[in-house]
Amino acid sequence: MSTLPPIDSSVLPAAIRNGSPKDRKNYEAALGFERMLVQQLAKSLTDTTKSSDGDDESSAATATYRSMLPDALADGITSAGGLGLAQQLTKDLT
Repeated sequence: MSTLPPIDSSVLPAAIRNGSPKDRKNYEAALGFERMLVQQLAKSLTDTTKSSDGDDESSAATATYRSMLPDALADGITSAGGLGLAQQLTKDLT
């Protein structure tokens, strides 16, 4: 399991930023789930770019960048505060 990128405290919701350590821990867990969800969605998206006949003639560099996209996208969204799912999940946990 990969770890979350550093979370910029300026993008934390006020309820989390001013909340208890438990609130922050719950938010980080929810954000981890959200990151994993975004990563899986991005992986599904990149899988659709492959040739349908199974003969993918793309270069090694293209294949490498294609494999890096899901993690990069998930990290970028997570470090910017996520999509909002983590915040809603955290509210539901309290």
